[in-house]
Amino acid sequence: MRVEDNAIFRVKALAELLDVSRSTVYRAIASGELDALKIGTGKGAVRVPGNSVNVWLDTCAERGYADFVENGLSPEAADDESAEVA
Repeated sequence: MRVEDNAIFRVKALAELLDVSRSTVYRAIASGELDALKIGTGKGAVRVPGNSVNVWLDTCAERGYADFVENGLSPEAADDESAEVA
């Protein structure tokens, strides 16, 4: 999956596009895995540039390959939807 590099996403829209929780997106931003913009002062608004999404997805794909192909971890166990935080 690739998104337009010049697109800008709200966290909720990105989470829906990727079928993950907003918490997953916020954790990726907080950990530095996913670059985000803070627009405005004070609380501001968080937006995620499309090129950052593509870089993050590439990193996730590399991690998935390493875990599931090279290290033999179970994709079924990793995809336990009940463990996902809403």
